[in-house]
Amino acid sequence: MNFVHLSAIARRGGVLRVAAIAAAVSLGVAGCGGATIQENSSGSSSSGGSGNCGDVNIAVNPWVGYEANAAVIAEVAKTQLGCNVTLKNLKEEVAWQGFGTGEVDAVVENWGHDDLKQKYITDQKTAVEAGPTGNIGQIGWWVPPWLAKEHPDILDWNNLNKYADMFKTSESGGKGQLLDGDPSFVTNDAALVKNLNLNYDVVYAGSEAALITAFRQAEQNKTPLIGYFYAPQWFLSEVDLQKVALPAYTDGCDADAEKVACDYPEYKLDKIVSADFAKEDGPAYKLIKNFTWTNDDQNVVAKYISEDGMSSEDAAKKWIADNQDKVKAWLP
Repeated sequence: MNFVHLSAIARRGGVLRVAAIAAAVSLGVAGCGGATIQENSSGSSSSGGSGNCGDVNIAVNPWVGYEANAAVIAEVAKTQLGCNVTLKNLKEEVAWQGFGTGEVDAVVENWGHDDLKQKYITDQKTAVEAGPTGNIGQIGWWVPPWLAKEHPDILDWNNLNKYADMFKTSESGGKGQLLDGDPSFVTNDAALVKNLNLNYDVVYAGSEAALITAFRQAEQNKTPLIGYFYAPQWFLSEVDLQKVALPAYTDGCDADAEKVACDYPEYKLDKIVSADFAKEDGPAYKLIKNFTWTNDDQNVVAKYISEDGMSSEDAAKKWIADNQDKVKAWLP
């Protein structure tokens, strides 16, 4: 992946700040995650040869871990099953809307989204679950390692107000800045700040690429930064971000989005497909249902794309060549 997102990042008063982030991040096959189904209906198409698999439309949400899943599935589908694959860069809820129109067959990395499952699986019956990806997801607030080492008590949320002034920026309205990523990502951060009575304001960096850039520079320049981040994510092997302990998650503590005052749960990431696609029970559906791998597997492919500058297709080919036993287990 070659990110073209340009973050206007500056230092003022010793604090790393994101001044104006308006450009979009190019995610290889996913160029502009915010468009509508119709605007992205052409996607990125690859013919897979003479097999009887037919057409398959896979949504690509705007983060590189998802892109890694989609790239590997697409490469196996087209080269080993003869599918005609179209990858469509769409944000999460927009992708789910495509299940009912036939424009999206599969979402291949879903982070929870009980609300969308209720709407599209239970109520509208346009989608069904297709099993786990094998990835375990973790969302939270993180700080660069230098900051955790210098101020170890910052890893306890009870001490965050003590450090709020350290994180002030011109965008945070006189409060400490909590840097989030793309506004479409799963986040309870605004509610957490309010309900935990923290003197912080959520500022959106705009993309995964901008978050990574900010954390990398914060560690390199020893500038204060606290922000939203998540695993699996290849960047954690480069910079060992330290997670802040929020109030422990318990079942149901996040049921009311406006009253959330607890940490994020552990996410068992899964796949969602259109009900019609599942009913057809074709080779592509069986491949997607069988697809499962580990956080380490995903991080390898994601690093090839983000850090090593490989195209998503080449990254997928390399991983597939090195992991034939795993791939064979997915085939119908």
